Amino acid sequence: MSNQSILILCTGNSCRSQMAEGFLKAYDPSLEVHSAGTRPSEMVHPLAVQVMKEVGIDLSSHRPKSLNAFLDRPFDYVITVCDNAKESCPIFTGKVGQRLHLGFDDPAEATGSEQEVLAVFRRVRDEIAARFRQFFDENLRRG
Repeated sequence: MSNQSILILCTGNSCRSQMAEGFLKAYDPSLEVHSAGTRPSEMVHPLAVQVMKEVGIDLSSHRPKSLNAFLDRPFDYVITVCDNAKESCPIFTGKVGQRLHLGFDDPAEATGSEQEVLAVFRRVRDEIAARFRQFFDENLRRG
């Protein structure tokens, strides 16, 4: 099987899509994985970087990117990770093998104490890890 190319989309490309990109690259470094947003944030959310570091994945060099940068590229999978109820999911108009939606709460919307907000980031991180591990095992695992 040739290297699979995957694009993970959400709105700001600062939390969920960055975490999903980090996990997929950790599962198989040979995958071509990108993440992007329709309205990219200024930076990856510091708490997203922090909670990913807790599981050994470094997002500190990642930067939010615009979906427009990828429109002329074909992808085997385009996966949206936004929460349908609260956000309009981006539509990717480029060439796509398969479209999937794996929705997650936006941890950047969390309110409360620092510990409560951190707990939401950790919960969403763990949900992303589990769902993307399942996606990886079912669709991308070699041999």
